[in-house]
Amino acid sequence: MDRAFPDDFTVKTAVAMAVRAPSVHNTQPWYWRIGHSSLHLYADPGRLLHETDPDGRDLVLSCGAALHHLRIAFAALGWAAEVHRLPNPDEPDHLAAITLNRHEPTQDEVAMAAAIPRRRTDRRRHSSWTVPRGHVEAMSRAAALEGTVLLAVENSARYHLATAIEEASRRHDGDPAYRTELAAWSGRHLSPDGVPARNTPPPDDTPGALRARPFADPLLAQPPDAKAEDDETVLLVLSTASDDRKSRLRAGEATSAVLLTANAFGLSSCPLTEPLELPDIRDLVTEHVTGGSYPQMVLRVGWAPANADPLPATPRRDLADVLQPLEAAPNHYQSR
Repeated sequence: MDRAFPDDFTVKTAVAMAVRAPSVHNTQPWYWRIGHSSLHLYADPGRLLHETDPDGRDLVLSCGAALHHLRIAFAALGWAAEVHRLPNPDEPDHLAAITLNRHEPTQDEVAMAAAIPRRRTDRRRHSSWTVPRGHVEAMSRAAALEGTVLLAVENSARYHLATAIEEASRRHDGDPAYRTELAAWSGRHLSPDGVPARNTPPPDDTPGALRARPFADPLLAQPPDAKAEDDETVLLVLSTASDDRKSRLRAGEATSAVLLTANAFGLSSCPLTEPLELPDIRDLVTEHVTGGSYPQMVLRVGWAPANADPLPATPRRDLADVLQPLEAAPNHYQSR
């Protein structure tokens, strides 16, 4: 097995694809350090959302999504990633050490990598077209390969999940500190991070519509003639058997796998974490939706209306800000 490390161009290409991963409020809470024969992923606690994500669960999920994007990017470039998760117990922000072996890409890996630059978080309404059961099963298999469970939420479980989404939104609406943090990280126009105004629609006040975060200065219009009552959104919940840091990291990797699989089918998608950010509401989802396993992510998946305009890509920080030599001091990244 050839363990020669790829050249700088290949590494930078893979990391540039990795940082296209979705993250909570597009905070991009990660940094990468490159050694002579390994690459390392760290969480950036300086980008923790203290009101939205006080225990850092969403932060670790976001880093997990970037880790899976990296694995797929390297695979398509001809390198298999061997991942050592949480390699140093004394350094909890060191989430993964990655070594690489030469590898012949598969068609599935190339297709998944091609989905990375196309994927968008689409918060708009979906069309009335039904998502085929086979697509949902394929997404479930992708999640299972990452050690997680993906459940399509139906019937009474969907009612309980929708109720949890509504209650979390109502609770956050009454929290001034949360609203201030949300406004600070959204409504962006020229920033390399945060949620751009052009990518968020106004809240949908149609009776029965799922509540969404009220991002600042929403400028994205709903597709013409898209009606909330015709929206055939599939709600998916991704859960894990445990709720430790490694489980959350794997849940982030699974989130990436599901989103890229959905995109490869042509589906639009939107991650939701709001109902899981309040402990007591998350407990209700655990009890009524996932049957005791720990819910880590909710996903909206469906077909975009035929007349929906393409979404612009959300911005990303410069690669030089997140990729440095292994010898670089961690405080360089955390002093924000």
